[in-house]
Amino acid sequence: MKQKYEEFSEKLKAMGHPVRLQIISGVIKNECNVSQIQANLGLPQSTISQHLQILKSNKIIKGRREGTRVCYQVIDENVKKIIKLID
Repeated sequence: MKQKYEEFSEKLKAMGHPVRLQIISGVIKNECNVSQIQANLGLPQSTISQHLQILKSNKIIKGRREGTRVCYQVIDENVKKIIKLID
């Protein structure tokens, strides 16, 4: 049980940045690639990529290749519930 709380604590830390919350919310509403996320948030591609890496490493999102682009989706159901409460 302790491990469960530790894992979720790490996910909450990863979600604890306003940009990452916006990325998660946007990806839930519309799976998209880095270019679409960048256009929606108006941030540099490198910044978006850094945030995506943090979310991926905490198993909040995953990417799937579609031709030359990668589309991201939220894979953690608890994270989806949290974002639903926020939105």
